[in-house]
Amino acid sequence: MAEALTAGTRDAITQRRTSLGIELGSTRIKAVLIGPDHETIAVSGHSWENEYRDGLWTYSLDAVWTGLQHCVAELLTEVRTSYGVELTGVGALGVSAMMHGYLAFGAADELLTPFRTWRNTNTGDAAEELSARFGHNIPHRWSIAHLYQALIDGEPHVGRIAHLTTLAGYVHWQLTGEKVIGVGDASGMFPIDVATGDYDATMLDIFDNLAAPRGLSSPVRDLLPTVRTAGAPAGHLSAAGARLLDPTGTLTDGATMCPPEGDAGTGMVATNSVAPRTGNVSAGTSIFAMVVLEHKLRSAHPELDLVTTPAGDLVAMVHCNNGASELDAWASVFTELTVALGLPADKSAVFEALMRSALTGDPDCGGLLAYNYLSGEPITDLEEGRPLVVRTPGSSLTLANFMRSQIFASLATLRIGMDILQKSENVGVSAMFAHGGLFRTEGVGQRLLAAAINTPVSVSATATEGGAWGIAVLAAFGAQGRGRSLAEYLQHEVFAATTLQTVEPDPDDRAGFDEFLGRFVAGLPIEQAAVRHS
Repeated sequence: MAEALTAGTRDAITQRRTSLGIELGSTRIKAVLIGPDHETIAVSGHSWENEYRDGLWTYSLDAVWTGLQHCVAELLTEVRTSYGVELTGVGALGVSAMMHGYLAFGAADELLTPFRTWRNTNTGDAAEELSARFGHNIPHRWSIAHLYQALIDGEPHVGRIAHLTTLAGYVHWQLTGEKVIGVGDASGMFPIDVATGDYDATMLDIFDNLAAPRGLSSPVRDLLPTVRTAGAPAGHLSAAGARLLDPTGTLTDGATMCPPEGDAGTGMVATNSVAPRTGNVSAGTSIFAMVVLEHKLRSAHPELDLVTTPAGDLVAMVHCNNGASELDAWASVFTELTVALGLPADKSAVFEALMRSALTGDPDCGGLLAYNYLSGEPITDLEEGRPLVVRTPGSSLTLANFMRSQIFASLATLRIGMDILQKSENVGVSAMFAHGGLFRTEGVGQRLLAAAINTPVSVSATATEGGAWGIAVLAAFGAQGRGRSLAEYLQHEVFAATTLQTVEPDPDDRAGFDEFLGRFVAGLPIEQAAVRHS
């Protein structure tokens, strides 16, 4: 049976009945190759890190292509080693990347200023003014906020802008020649009118009236990429694009390309949460929750972003800049300790042991307080962050309580936003799915997230491959969707046989998290003082 399965996979590879998904995340570039049954055939990855240059978080475009080429080379090797055939091409291909940010190009396609990532919070004045003028929350990380802040600051490059895009849109453009973007990623560049599936025409006019006196000579619509919904054509991998991915020439051109998407949209696909009343939480460098709405919210909230699914349905998003990075940093420290003690130093094993210890801690973390803020956090009105651990003389400092406080810290800001969505707007959530690094230790992050948001949380095996698998599925949908909606395709073709592991909120965990959250909110002036004085 195994031999037959391997032979079937080899045939799918050589006949190009495969789909390739590539995602450029905050710390890792990942590629996932899937077969016609959407099962994973091969996986590869490349680690990279953002840089803090001239007061802004960025990645160089050279690092983008170096990372992609390393990732594709590793994938080609994996296929060759596992199946004894060459991956010379794929039937469909999709690109995803960290959402939004700011990439501005001139008339000769030259980059005008280094890529500004979602992590930057220097756009406060622009976000505040645009939110007021639009009557629609404009978060700090959105492309339009970056553009307007550059206009406010009188940056000289703005008069030369010919094209704006996101990281996913940029890579897709280089691979195909097409300046298009998936509607989910587009909804973080500029507000989308869900009735038309395109940029909101009224807000485009408002922006032009604001921007023209500040030196933007072109209508903003002319600068933005063309919007495409899931399943719509978005070009083909060109010969030049194939060579960018694989300079050896093994991977050839011709693959059908789906619209490029942000990691929020591909996370929704990876967790089958694109239908109304479904939602997902993604926890990596950042942490965010996405809930598909049945109707518009009653009012605008600065803590809630309105974006869309890859199919164009309205989504409320709670996005927190700071996720599991501080947990990872502590795992590195404890791994150093194991080295100092002369013990085996497997960081993954250390991380799992630390995560599991949190389940034996006091429900409220024994009175400990922690902040995971490595960068600014708009939801709690902080332009910068300082990771902190705070305790009173009477608190109980144990490993279990320490780790529990670190996990709770990574969930606290998310809970603040979810309270507005669930309590102020009475938005119902029938199913919440989880994916990302916080949940790789089975049963820990999932259980504590359920307590934090007081909602059952489900995890599926497919979610472990994350957004790279999700964009591979979107590529397959574009090639073989056959007129069905994305929700129907996922339900009946992709997830029909998927088994979910669901955890209900534990009452003691819930009560303990609420106590921790009370300390977290009350202690925010400590975090503010740390920013001011260090």
